[in-house]
Amino acid sequence: MAGHRAATRYAKSLISLSQEKDQLDAVYADMQLIAGTISESRELDLLLKSPIVKGDKKDKALNKIFASQIGELSNRFISILTKKKREEILEDIAIEFIAQYKNVKGQVVASVTTAIPLDEATKEKILKLVSSHVEGKVELVESVNPEIIGGFVVRIGDKMIDASIAKKLNDLKKELLGSSSYTIKLN
Repeated sequence: MAGHRAATRYAKSLISLSQEKDQLDAVYADMQLIAGTISESRELDLLLKSPIVKGDKKDKALNKIFASQIGELSNRFISILTKKKREEILEDIAIEFIAQYKNVKGQVVASVTTAIPLDEATKEKILKLVSSHVEGKVELVESVNPEIIGGFVVRIGDKMIDASIAKKLNDLKKELLGSSSYTIKLN
């Protein structure tokens, strides 16, 4: 939890600095690259979280990987993180930066989970439904989970609409088990 709070604070500071320097969109692209690279590379993730590898070696590795691909502001930010021994939360910071960027730009991210991939017509219906309840541009992030059996689960921030068959079956099971007061008459 402390790591998440720190990542949120660092991301907020980077948002402010990049806005001040008029580089918000460039830093956003950098953070997308950083988050994607770390999530795809187990070796890089392990390197950043290793207590054995010294900070200067981590800084050199990050510099070698990202220096030519990201802007000066993002490079300096990474150097500051390694000096403060916070490189292990770099991915979390990048993810949090992306979320805060979307919030600054008035974008709302809605995660939709279905049992099978959505067709375009259903995607449009869900997009209209979500758009009618929130302000801003809605970005739909889709995922497939066959365990929900059917229906959908929509998450927007900390709100969730669970219209899945699995939930309805679970609710029915609870109702049946909760009201199982059978009386047996003996004659």
